[in-house]
Amino acid sequence: MKHESMYLHPELETMPRSEINRLQMERLQQTLQRCMCIPFYKQRFAEIGLKPEDIHTLDDLQKIPFTTKQDLREHYPFGLSAVPLEKVVRLHSSSGTTGTPTVILHTQHDLDEWANAVARCLYMVGLRKGDIFQNSSGYGMFTGGLGFQYGAERLGMLTVPAAAGNTKRQIKFITDFGTTALHAIPSYAGRLYEVMEEMGIDPRRDTKLRTLIIGAEPHSDEQRRRIEDMLGVKAYNSFGMSEMCGPGVAFECPEQNGLHIWEDYYIVEIVNPDTLEPVPEGEIGELVLTTINREAMPLLRYRTRDLTRILPGDCPCGRHHKRLDRMKGRSDDMMILKGVNIFPIQIENILMQFKELGNEYLITLTNLEANDEMTVEVELNDFTDDYGFLQRLTKEITRQLKDEILITPRVKLVPKGSLPKQEGKAVRVKDLRKTLI
Repeated sequence: MKHESMYLHPELETMPRSEINRLQMERLQQTLQRCMCIPFYKQRFAEIGLKPEDIHTLDDLQKIPFTTKQDLREHYPFGLSAVPLEKVVRLHSSSGTTGTPTVILHTQHDLDEWANAVARCLYMVGLRKGDIFQNSSGYGMFTGGLGFQYGAERLGMLTVPAAAGNTKRQIKFITDFGTTALHAIPSYAGRLYEVMEEMGIDPRRDTKLRTLIIGAEPHSDEQRRRIEDMLGVKAYNSFGMSEMCGPGVAFECPEQNGLHIWEDYYIVEIVNPDTLEPVPEGEIGELVLTTINREAMPLLRYRTRDLTRILPGDCPCGRHHKRLDRMKGRSDDMMILKGVNIFPIQIENILMQFKELGNEYLITLTNLEANDEMTVEVELNDFTDDYGFLQRLTKEITRQLKDEILITPRVKLVPKGSLPKQEGKAVRVKDLRKTLI
């Protein structure tokens, strides 16, 4: 029997499957009634002759049409609100660099529950009052900043809102304030270590870091293990998205064997992205989420475009909430090359197995004389001018990549630090084919 102190919300985190299903159904019924205040959903239901009372079981959810990012854009900014605007206390939006951004609205209840969910995640991996939590995520409209901020404060931690970028300042905060827990995207965690090395700082000796929260971009387990080795921390995978509030949707426990998705907040489906039919448990498909504990802007069967699977079986941690496998990428990030479907994470999985290689890589797609080509540039860990060694290494990487993705890429080994660095999410793919057509 697990001790209760492992759980921030023991009655919710350890409830049996039957109780989770009962609570989900109760909250789904309340959510459906709330959705009838939204003209978009009211019309959607009327068009197919569906009423909220027709949903008797969780399986009946499949009768409801999907909601997409395009639906959010078409009803920008407040068209999907279920409450009067005077009850809304916060909005977040996507970056909106291309086209209309998506906007998510929150009541005070929504913000309180969001903070609870993030706090539950952080508590689950051992963070407590007395920890010093540094957040290197962007603030403002991006949800990673304030989402982790309020969750960490809810636990009573001293919270350092460092925000994104300015790596030397981040490191100064880590060393001066005695930061014990850090939130950073995986590619940036690698960058922090590189700059620490340049500054002569040993993270194991010169810092108090012991916990790292990573997420926001797909990453392989090999990359996670590298980050743990470099910084001397335990790194826990986090999943969130602004349409579902932000961080706190799903999180790894200390077992590190999948992300527990909080089913008192969301109903989970995995569907085939082409047929939109459910896939058998354990198979990879597109993650579809329904919010069941949100007032301002409930979303029914939202297509996240993220590709994952539900891991079968129970977790030794004592939580019965379903576990998601790490994200394999996005259905709209898939590259099609010579008729083959390829995801960047497949390439990363191979590259990270070579100790001679660093963390930075770039996939460039070109089209020469109607022939698609892929070039994979990857940084070396250490400089060498041993041509024979580099030739053998390039050949072996190429062979393993071909076995994995079924086409032969051109592999280029480049010096450490030569690929462009981003302070935000890493840009892993540059598709030049569109610009050449």
